[in-house]
Amino acid sequence: MARRLRDRSLQMYAIGRDFSESKGIILADTKFEFGFIGDQLLIIDEMLTPDSSRYWSADKYELGVEIDSMDKEPVRTYLANSGWDKNSEPAPLPAEVVAETARRYKEIYRRLTQTK
Repeated sequence: MARRLRDRSLQMYAIGRDFSESKGIILADTKFEFGFIGDQLLIIDEMLTPDSSRYWSADKYELGVEIDSMDKEPVRTYLANSGWDKNSEPAPLPAEVVAETARRYKEIYRRLTQTK
């Protein structure tokens, strides 16, 4: 089963990576969540979105430099620095964190779909 999940994950990652690269974007990492109905292996959650993946603009990528990712990094950073205990429900996100995250999501959408 582990081999099957690994193989499926690598196949899906390769598709996402190649598509992203064709748009000038690096798919740095992602996650896939699997489940079963009977013996049928299924994807059970969203995939290749800014919530489950880390995207970088290829033109801004440089080794040894922290990359400004095109995903939910503002939420991660805010929560990591907020003093949240990770056991209770966090306080609502500040408007500027929501706005910056939404801007990044719109930008990755625009670039991946090549829409305005």
